[in-house]
Amino acid sequence: MRSIGLREAKTFSRLALLAALLGLAACAGLSKPPADATDPTVAAPASASVTPAPSTGPVAAPNDYRIGPGDLLKVEVFGAPDLNRSVRVNASGQISLPLIGAIKTGGLTAEQLAADIAARLAKDYLQNPQVTIFIEEFTSQRVTVTGAVKTPNVFPLKGKTTLLQVVSQAGGPTSVAGLGSVKVLRQEPGGARKVLEYDLAAIRAGEAPDPEILGEDVVQVETSAAKESVQQLKEFILPFWPFLIY
Repeated sequence: MRSIGLREAKTFSRLALLAALLGLAACAGLSKPPADATDPTVAAPASASVTPAPSTGPVAAPNDYRIGPGDLLKVEVFGAPDLNRSVRVNASGQISLPLIGAIKTGGLTAEQLAADIAARLAKDYLQNPQVTIFIEEFTSQRVTVTGAVKTPNVFPLKGKTTLLQVVSQAGGPTSVAGLGSVKVLRQEPGGARKVLEYDLAAIRAGEAPDPEILGEDVVQVETSAAKESVQQLKEFILPFWPFLIY
């Protein structure tokens, strides 16, 4: 029987080490428990802070939207530009306007608030005033972005916001994100959560519509098992590579 030479022994050792590293990487990938997309406990970490989102400009408020503390409102009175202004709803749910002073806004829709302001102005100051309320920042409505994004967090909604926009606010997807399966957990009137699934890659490519995100939605960007395995292989093998090539 021929004895194994030094070069062959080194080659055998390298292959054995490589196989061991591959096995460790596979075990590491398998040992990670899968995320449960329907588990509301993963929606928002207790320590998550609120990060301001870029303003999208004033938009007409949804008919059923209830104004809350922190919302930024734009009040426009047709034909009276001096009365137009942007005001922030305070912690007590009130705003203050010229001529009519403090007004309670918390819990009202934009239409109800516009009617209240118009009635106050009509009483002593203007004839048949036309008032419009726009929402510049929906800060009382929030969305949670979690999973394979660079900065998981809770973000205030500011006007109409889409899935691509909230993922961008969270720093964008990570290198191991599975863009083909992004889940949106949405609260239904009965209290249950329904799960909506979207292909973020197709949305980015313009091949699918970019859905609107609603207040209290939870966006979960899943991790791609294949991408994660590649990343783990890099982390395990690269530090030992100098030992494998000599």
